[in-house]
Amino acid sequence: QVQLVESGGGLVQPGGSLRLSCVGSGSIFRINAMGWYRQVPGKQRELVAAITSGGRTNYADSVKGRFTISRDNAKNTAYLQMNSLKPEDTAAYYCNADVIRRGLGPSEYNYWGQGTQVTVSS
Repeated sequence: QVQLVESGGGLVQPGGSLRLSCVGSGSIFRINAMGWYRQVPGKQRELVAAITSGGRTNYADSVKGRFTISRDNAKNTAYLQMNSLKPEDTAAYYCNADVIRRGLGPSEYNYWGQGTQVTVSS
């Protein structure tokens, strides 16, 4: 099996920063695209940022210039550096990954982490 575990969430004041981490473990041969999504109660989960295995990135308009996604392929880890946080960034943040599993051929399997809460409030 494959697990994605997020960490780094918490309570921060407006204007502050947080760094989220997502570590993949288990029967991973390679991780292709990785992404961060967020969700608030009653709303659809939305893409925040994504990164390919080659490092190509894309961001939601609402976070451009404030958030930076990066990854360490050797560690099966993705990061989300969040600066200049706003109350509207408050949400549960989820990691997502397209994984090629060991021993199962070239097919991709999509996985989600359990989420980490980010609360921006004074």
